[in-house]
Amino acid sequence: MTVDRRRVRALARRLERHFGELDPPRASDPLDELILTVQSQHTSDLNADRAFGLLRGRYASWDDVVRAPTGELADTIRSGGLANTKAARIQAILREIHLREGRYDLSSLRSRTDAEIAEYLSSLPGVGPKTVAVVMAFAFGRETIPVDTHVHRVATRLGLVPKTSAERAQRLLEALIPEELKTPMHVGLIRLGREICKAGRPRCEDCPLFELCPTGPVVLGIGQPS
Repeated sequence: MTVDRRRVRALARRLERHFGELDPPRASDPLDELILTVQSQHTSDLNADRAFGLLRGRYASWDDVVRAPTGELADTIRSGGLANTKAARIQAILREIHLREGRYDLSSLRSRTDAEIAEYLSSLPGVGPKTVAVVMAFAFGRETIPVDTHVHRVATRLGLVPKTSAERAQRLLEALIPEELKTPMHVGLIRLGREICKAGRPRCEDCPLFELCPTGPVVLGIGQPS
């Protein structure tokens, strides 16, 4: 095991001691998870959940979503942001799934390998690496580390990845983090990012990872850790 992986394991232990079990926040139907994750792009989880609830409340089936005027669907999910783009994307995804599966259902993917699931999801309209990783982790129970804004920020501050794009950061973290720690690290880094390592001034004085972080001492003005 490399030094970097030893450090990752140390970070994971500290996150678990601080937050408790780092279990995925939900285990949902794959298609529900996919559409919710599309709605979560460039908005908060709260707004995405609200928009998804409004969508499911208005339309009785996925077929109704596909048949709805795109403008009407956009108005329904307006609270999630980028509604026009997301409405068209959601309808395109649903049409493609129905074309391939003969129904609005992704349960057939459960028996496939990680690589096959990732390839299938990636081939859907507008579905990127973060969305693929979220669906794999939360709907299929596969070990991945989706890189959202919180994970990206915290991983960069911890020095796990250089300053780079979220997509490249995800590739680097997938290679660095041991398989069994990928989903727990995702959950732990998100919680740390929301509660302590915030986008503005991070609360380094309260951080359970302070002693392993190259950024914390700089923020507090006490130099680099030894």
